[in-house]
Amino acid sequence: MPATTIDPAALVADIVSAHPECARVLKEHRIDFCCKGRQPLSEACAQGGQDLEAVLGDLEAALAARAGQTEAVDPRRLSIPALVALIIDRHHGWLREALPWIEAMATKVARVHGPHDPRLVDLGRLVSDLRPLLLDHLDEEEQQLFPALMARNTPPDVVKDGLEAMEAEHRQVGAVLERARALTDDFSPPEWACGTYRTLLAELEHLEDDVLRHVHLENHVLAVKARQ
Repeated sequence: MPATTIDPAALVADIVSAHPECARVLKEHRIDFCCKGRQPLSEACAQGGQDLEAVLGDLEAALAARAGQTEAVDPRRLSIPALVALIIDRHHGWLREALPWIEAMATKVARVHGPHDPRLVDLGRLVSDLRPLLLDHLDEEEQQLFPALMARNTPPDVVKDGLEAMEAEHRQVGAVLERARALTDDFSPPEWACGTYRTLLAELEHLEDDVLRHVHLENHVLAVKARQ
């Protein structure tokens, strides 16, 4: 195996925290760096049947492409209030704008093309269920969890219970997105797909990518700081 700056024994979540550009590579290899991020890269590859050497090669290519570029702010160096502000601005705001639009497209595609492919009817229902699930989750975080994490006198058991509830909801959202990917053949449009259908799949893949990065920040940066 070629020399690498990525340690195969490093936790998947830690790789993404240190090198955000690696998130895209791991996603392409179907390696969960969010809800299952607390496992070594070598173990994650073995469980998913991925070739470790190929994954390391792609990770190194991502690092090389990023070399010399201006580094973004490292979320691990932010205070909890600054990290919460980043999460709300970068992820919560985008979700609130995107979800109604994506749901409307999914409903239209299910109505028009559902008779041709019944899976699209299931996809429409899935997206309709996903929108309130995510929006309720965002509201709960902003109104309850985040203020508790930023307060100095929050009892440790309240923090513990809140973080565990957050992570459980993240797993639920992750399962829904996995189902959406399965129903759409990895978000790949068939030859006969119309423009709306193709746009829907592109937006769903963007949604998945954003949620993965969002959950990573909360599970493996914010929660770690709060527990410390």
